[in-house]
Amino acid sequence: MIDFGLTDRAGRLVRLRPIDDDNWRAVADVVPRDDQRDFVAPSAARYVLLSMRGGVWQSLAVCADEEVVGHVMWGWDDDDQRYWIGGMVIDASRQGAGLGRATVLTLVRWLMERSDCQGVRLSVHKSNELARGLYGSVGFQELELDEDGEIVAELTRERFPDPAA
Repeated sequence: MIDFGLTDRAGRLVRLRPIDDDNWRAVADVVPRDDQRDFVAPSAARYVLLSMRGGVWQSLAVCADEEVVGHVMWGWDDDDQRYWIGGMVIDASRQGAGLGRATVLTLVRWLMERSDCQGVRLSVHKSNELARGLYGSVGFQELELDEDGEIVAELTRERFPDPAA
């Protein structure tokens, strides 16, 4: 379990947990809002399967207190020697409570504690203004467009904010 004491706006403790026999169904059932389906998979089940079959990504359940409210995954890229965040989905019914921000900050802090971590990257669709605003607000700096028309953004140790702030 990954826990740095961050909470959502309702005061619920946000933790990241491995996906296991007890929570996989709840994670698989996580779905985005309809207006987000151009940017993320229609359900977190796709990301869970990608983690199981792809060999690169590691899926985590996002929990508020004990309730599964989302999914996020992370991976290591040998080419750019960076950790990456991917497949973050907060359930449509749980959005707007600060869960996305707490999830990103918790995962980034955990990754930054690794001695080989020089920075954390992610990609975001160029028209996904809500996600771009979230990532920018926690310190990610947009770098470039990749071949799929997504923007690559990076958070370095120098730009990493105090997650408790």
